[in-house]
Amino acid sequence: TLFGSTYTQSQIVGSTLAASSNDSMTQKIHDMGGLKLVMPQAFAAVDCDNVEEGRNVVSFDLYARSADLPILGGKTYQAMTFSGQVPGPTLRVTQGDVVMMTLTTPEGEPTPHGNDMHASQMHSGPFGKVMPGESRTYCYVAEVPGTFKYHCSGVDIAAMDQHV
Repeated sequence: TLFGSTYTQSQIVGSTLAASSNDSMTQKIHDMGGLKLVMPQAFAAVDCDNVEEGRNVVSFDLYARSADLPILGGKTYQAMTFSGQVPGPTLRVTQGDVVMMTLTTPEGEPTPHGNDMHASQMHSGPFGKVMPGESRTYCYVAEVPGTFKYHCSGVDIAAMDQHV
């Protein structure tokens, strides 16, 4: 079972490291193209064109849509949803199924969207952001039983409070 979720963080904290531009190590990192930190990819996505024979393929089509949703006090909240829902639709599969996930960001949406599917056991980097007017599909095998969340990814952290 997969649940769409809302990501909310009241504050973002961190630390910085000051380094002189004359620092030889900083220059070496810069000369090599910079430093990019990514989460390791534990499991690779399955090639959707070559899913394993004999496995059940379950397809899901999600649509990234902006919507004004009602909240307490008779007000509305401008949310970015999966298929108009917060949380997103519940997606059910059986262990061993091939999950074929398609995310479409309709033309006219103000921002790109992405899909971080925790059940896939891989980071969302290869899936990337889906620009307005585009769709993207990826597949994975539902190997691990359980209940997992999914949420928007591929956007800047400032927009996360509006995303599922």
